[in-house]
Amino acid sequence: MQSTYRLKANELDEQFIAGLKETYKDKDIEIIVYEVDETEYLLKSEANRERLMQAKTNIDNKTNLVEIDLEDLG
Repeated sequence: MQSTYRLKANELDEQFIAGLKETYKDKDIEIIVYEVDETEYLLKSEANRERLMQAKTNIDNKTNLVEIDLEDLG
């Protein structure tokens, strides 16, 4: 079994460790920690990359923008 957990370092607590212990019981596990680069992650997919690059171009050129009144969201 493989699981991926994504959380902030300050969210690691006794409850998280207890959950790992309960999930994997007496099995050997390997824990690998690395810092997540959101930009790199989002650009991995070619479709995402194209969409994000187009959105950036739209912002730079002030085209195809949508204005939202924040009061309408509440």
